[in-house]
Amino acid sequence: MRWVRRRRTTVRVHVPRWRAAAGVAAVVALIATGCARAPEPADPASAPARTITCSYPAHGTAARPVDPPAGADVSASGRAVVTMSLDATTAQFRLDRAEAPCAVNSFVHLAEQGYFSGTRCHRLSAQTAFYLQCGDPTGTGTGGPGYDFAAELEGHETYPAGTVAMATSGGRNGSQFFIVTEDSDMPAAYTVVGTIDPAGLAAARSIASKGADADGRPVSRAELGAATMG
Repeated sequence: MRWVRRRRTTVRVHVPRWRAAAGVAAVVALIATGCARAPEPADPASAPARTITCSYPAHGTAARPVDPPAGADVSASGRAVVTMSLDATTAQFRLDRAEAPCAVNSFVHLAEQGYFSGTRCHRLSAQTAFYLQCGDPTGTGTGGPGYDFAAELEGHETYPAGTVAMATSGGRNGSQFFIVTEDSDMPAAYTVVGTIDPAGLAAARSIASKGADADGRPVSRAELGAATMG
């Protein structure tokens, strides 16, 4: 129903009550929709851990009896901490599974089996490259775990002091690793597995300060103790 007052130019339109109510409901619905919260992001802790498959083929003779690590469902996220003494100083090796999952898996596996316990770091470099190399029970630089695995490289690796990286032969890794004692300008050819804590770095530097013999072996005993996880 519509009526017009002739004395004024204003036109009023009568809207039935049911239409007005519907309009109000629509506006309320629109406001409610506009104010609705976006869905909460998924909790990262509830997301499944990322895993990959690693290959550890047999290679040479194991310097100590040890089983190769399992290669299926290898964790590729999070960190692992291996605690070992280095010349009587308790050191933590803080390993990054996301950075080098296959290398970290192998390192942890060997440590758990006592492969490194009582071994001496066999090589010291304190000139152009600054590192202490360990992980060979024979102490000759030729020993390994009886298997190897591919290097994990991105091509832009750097080696500041405190870095822990894998020694390599032809792009393959085994049990040998090194601790970088000073910032080093090495080529990006060595798989970085993590870092050593400040106490461990201080111990490695103390070993380096005592120098090496004519064969490049540390003068200091440079012995690794039994390993524990965490």
